[in-house]
Amino acid sequence: MSNDSSAPRGPARTPRQLADQFVHGLAELEPAVATMLGLRPGDDRMPDFSPAAATARAELGRRVLAELDALEAASGAQGSGAGGFDEVEDRCARLLRQKIGVELEAYESGESLLVLRNIASPIHNARSLFLMMPAGTDADWSVIARRLAAFPQSYDSLIETLEEGRRLGLTSAPRQVETIITQLDAWLTGGPGQSGHPSWFHEFVAGGPDSLRTDLDRTADDAAAAVASMQRYLRDTYLPAAQGTPDAAGRERYLLNTRRFMGASIDPEEVYAWGWQEFTRIDAEMRELAEQIRPGATPVEAMAWLDEHGRRVEGVEEVRDWLQNMMDNAIAELDGTHFDIAEPIKEVEAMIAPSGSAAAPYYTRPSVDFSRPGRTWLPTLGRTVFPIYDLVSTWYHEGVPGHHLQFAQWAHVSGELSIYQTTLGSSSGMTEGWALYAERLMDELEYLDPEERMGYLDAQMMRAIRVVIDIGMHLELRIPEDSPLAAEQTWTPELAGDFFAMHSGRPKDFIDSEIVRYLGWPGQAISYKLGERAWLNGREAARAAYESRGEDFDLKAWHMKALSLGALGLDDLEEALADL
Repeated sequence: MSNDSSAPRGPARTPRQLADQFVHGLAELEPAVATMLGLRPGDDRMPDFSPAAATARAELGRRVLAELDALEAASGAQGSGAGGFDEVEDRCARLLRQKIGVELEAYESGESLLVLRNIASPIHNARSLFLMMPAGTDADWSVIARRLAAFPQSYDSLIETLEEGRRLGLTSAPRQVETIITQLDAWLTGGPGQSGHPSWFHEFVAGGPDSLRTDLDRTADDAAAAVASMQRYLRDTYLPAAQGTPDAAGRERYLLNTRRFMGASIDPEEVYAWGWQEFTRIDAEMRELAEQIRPGATPVEAMAWLDEHGRRVEGVEEVRDWLQNMMDNAIAELDGTHFDIAEPIKEVEAMIAPSGSAAAPYYTRPSVDFSRPGRTWLPTLGRTVFPIYDLVSTWYHEGVPGHHLQFAQWAHVSGELSIYQTTLGSSSGMTEGWALYAERLMDELEYLDPEERMGYLDAQMMRAIRVVIDIGMHLELRIPEDSPLAAEQTWTPELAGDFFAMHSGRPKDFIDSEIVRYLGWPGQAISYKLGERAWLNGREAARAAYESRGEDFDLKAWHMKALSLGALGLDDLEEALADL
């Protein structure tokens, strides 16, 4: 930690201090953590994806849990909150124990060897690191050049892990490998309109200063060569070894990963049945709205009509500007009415995702000091025309009042909690659940016209279908008997894609990308709707508690208290929300 003067010193006396030490310990081991949080300015290291690095992370987690045991024993809390720690400290202790504990289970079961998928894998994270780095000065670009020079070694370390998996017979499924091989083609040829650049890396460093042109071009050459080498390895060595690996995770692995993504244990059959009920409910709403938009049309037909005749934005830069204005307007209108938005949170940037990204839009959080703002990212997939109806709700989800408002508020209150509770301790159940809640809130507040509401319902439908087909594919469940497609057959990726397409306005390439994503990230896709359910249940329980006392329920105050809790697993979230 010698390069980071803000790292905590001395033995931890509370769970929050221990949590912050854990974050700085991870930043020492993982350059991506340091860069994401802005903890080590000038850090030019690349991630180490080797088995040894995974072991070091596990050892750090075990040490932290042992120190937590000692703190709880000394305080009399004994991990239960029954004494010694106040409420905030107890929440932090519970979060540390839950998150580190399940990650150690995952490590011991070999999950660290099954890392290939079409989104958020080490392949992708190594490149994404550069999009989080400052690039405003020659000194910044000098750091970028040094880090880029280390890119090949980072991929070499990943091959060590993949080879260890091959040795143990633990490989990612061929579908994931084949998808990544195709994605890397786009990395190596540059994005649409970038034919003058031999690779994404050359496109990226083209924005650097002339004074470093030789170093930047050379390191871009080396990084592109490393990507090409990785692609050959995946195609010629890893893919043949992966043949026969099933797409489905199976019950044991699936339930482990749901605990990682949600901080909750689930009954998959109950969740599967509930997901089907949500699908049926949303389908009825969509049919009613489709009749208003295009009499006699099905929802898919109505959305196809909106693709051609609805409001649209033409041009890649134009859609980026449009999304930026949308978020700026949302901040102006929601501040003081439904939220109290602090000044640093009011900056959020709309960005175009780099070539070779997965199909889904995404968000990257600000650094803890707000020197790097939160950013939303739109993958264009080669498109230059963008219908409005399926963008609006998505940007309420990714931007404001969704991910940006939550993550930036966490950064704003991080001094009152711990860095861990407001960054690395988060799980997608709480955060994606909030983002879905945010979409629903904007519908409740009547921000959506009929076109935009069709896009909102299409997004809701996608999340309900995710619950059904994610559990259905991984646990190989039977399709419900009232399904309009393949009733009582067993879910397969092909049937899941066909079912998705029957009930979605999304293009085929998006749906194909989503199916691959669900298969490669077992349990993550269901966290959205289950998280939303927890947020809604918590809000209604809080409202009922106020009404039982004869008091008015202040939604704005509840929002701000809820957004200032920091990270919680879903097992704890609903109860905490009900008590606000």
